[in-house]
Amino acid sequence: MESTEREDQAADRGTIETRDGLKGNYVQAGAEFTRDTTYIQDRIVADPDAVRALPREEGTKVGRVGGGLTEGAEAWPVEAGRYRLVAARACPWANRALIVRRLLGLEDAISLGTPGPTHDERSWTFDLDEGGKDPVLGTERLQENYLARFPDYPRGITVPAMVDVPSGGVVTNDYPQMTLDFSTEWTAHHRDGAPQLIPDAGPERDEMVEVIERVFTEVNNGVYRCGFAGSQEAYDAAYERLWSAMDWLEERLSTRRFLMGERITEADVRLFTTLVRFDPVYHGHFKCNRNRLTEMPALWGYARDLFQTPGFGDTVDFAQIKAHYYVVHEDINPTRIIPQGPDLSGWVSAHGREELGGDPWGGGTAPGPVREDERVDPAHTPLR
Repeated sequence: MESTEREDQAADRGTIETRDGLKGNYVQAGAEFTRDTTYIQDRIVADPDAVRALPREEGTKVGRVGGGLTEGAEAWPVEAGRYRLVAARACPWANRALIVRRLLGLEDAISLGTPGPTHDERSWTFDLDEGGKDPVLGTERLQENYLARFPDYPRGITVPAMVDVPSGGVVTNDYPQMTLDFSTEWTAHHRDGAPQLIPDAGPERDEMVEVIERVFTEVNNGVYRCGFAGSQEAYDAAYERLWSAMDWLEERLSTRRFLMGERITEADVRLFTTLVRFDPVYHGHFKCNRNRLTEMPALWGYARDLFQTPGFGDTVDFAQIKAHYYVVHEDINPTRIIPQGPDLSGWVSAHGREELGGDPWGGGTAPGPVREDERVDPAHTPLR
């Protein structure tokens, strides 16, 4: 097969072969990394008929609170027990869904399937489950659930994904919209005392959306632009953009406890999943190495504050995170050696952020203990 044809076919399944003799899924030689943000944009909503009747909306990279469907998307009904969230703990995009599900107390309404941290070009697999199959879906690979609905599905098999248990087919993998809908469409199933992660319509919500957009483009995706840059020029540009945004966040969080002020919001969830992976992965593996997170006083204190908040740190599995990045990204780590560091004990050290005031729950309450079958392996976290 000619190289161009091979690259075209690899790109069709979400992979790219970069250099002869080196298996690579992410780096395209000579090019800037561009994330494919085309997802299955179906939504699970409280009133499908009402949502279908609204005008069609343009797609957005960060999701939209409320509104109508995008062109071609379908509305599915909120039903407790009908859907299974498939979310690998290793993945930052899936980690968001794990956090929001727990903060809102949706464990009874939405069951959880957790693939292992590594995958091949075909799919995430349920290799951590007994017999290598998800106990509810009965599948070995998440790919099977995509193909159950779309037999010729042409894109990468991504997490998080919401799967319709009766049919076994994927409903949506639109991760930015997914967590917004958890907050706004699943309210009948929220726990008592659940925090309001999305401010009411008005200036505060508008500002939060602006913060979320900058965090996504410059930080969440910015670390990937550094790590998967295919040229020195692309890397240098990505590096400057990332650290400009990190300095902005350091300044912003020097005078407020959380991104929007005195309580946690969706914006904090989205930033946290990048920060918690920064020193273990992004600093070295992705060459985001101007300094470590631990060397930025406000950001490091903020990250520890969230990590020690129920619903955040108790979803984080550092061993799975490192295994995913260092094993799967073979084009930038061909030896697949997983580093032993860094020391994680600092994550449970005093952060002093209470001095800035505020209430993380905005008048609500913390979620209860993690379910026994959803606990992170104690060997993979400094939390005790």
